[in-house]
Amino acid sequence: MPLISIGPTLKRAQAEHFAVPLFDAFDSTSIDGIFAAAEEKHAPVIVALYTGILDHPNAHGLAEYIRIRANESPIPATLMLDHGGSFEHAVKALTWGFTDVMYDGSKLPFEENIANTQAVVRAAHAVGVYVEAELGHVGHGSEYASFGRQRKGFTDPDVVANFVTETDVDSLAVAIGNAHGVYQGDPCLDIDLLKEIQQRVDIPLVLHGGSGISEEQFRAAIQAGIAKINIATDLYMTTARRLVERVNDDSGKTDGVTYWALSTTAVESFQERCRYYLELFGAAGKA
Repeated sequence: MPLISIGPTLKRAQAEHFAVPLFDAFDSTSIDGIFAAAEEKHAPVIVALYTGILDHPNAHGLAEYIRIRANESPIPATLMLDHGGSFEHAVKALTWGFTDVMYDGSKLPFEENIANTQAVVRAAHAVGVYVEAELGHVGHGSEYASFGRQRKGFTDPDVVANFVTETDVDSLAVAIGNAHGVYQGDPCLDIDLLKEIQQRVDIPLVLHGGSGISEEQFRAAIQAGIAKINIATDLYMTTARRLVERVNDDSGKTDGVTYWALSTTAVESFQERCRYYLELFGAAGKA
């Protein structure tokens, strides 16, 4: 079916206490694995391109490949800009037919984040596209011990309602102890803070930095209001390990290591890990 915006599905997820995963794609292999998992589990899925990819020569082609896969798929799929780093990147995504965009102004002063998000929302809403923003700042796992673990960058619940009202944003990424990439130490989500934020606004809340969070914390976060969870690092680290294992297994064979075998292994790895998250987040069967 044609690409759709994830907005209405996130509202449903918020009400029914499940979460839709966002999977970042970087090539056709990852895209194929993502779609295979969503189709197998009959689940809605968000396929995203990270903002840095938009300047690569193959970026438009990847977006079109996602569109084609969606058109040929029976499940609802969304094409989203992940961590849009500028108004220009957001507009590029809109002109390429993305159904949802995230603008990330979390490193900016509060008023500047509001102003930039407002501009993106105006442009996106004019063409029927939903917008996610970030309030507070989700740091990197490599600095987790000195940043997120120390409660630096956490979303301030006292300014959430004002931010949402001023920007008219459709969903909000929050910082509650989560981080991007590999965590330095064990992640610890502040579920009480999440509950307080959820009480202040009625839009779906988003958790970035899902790789490495425990199943128990995922379930608690979903029950407390998280309707969308971003996953990338785990998919690529797991697939890299599987590829190394396949090379080691095949190195002694007569025909050696083949590109086709590695491609198949990569798709199967993405399918397996995406299937795991679709089931864990309760999105399976929700298409």
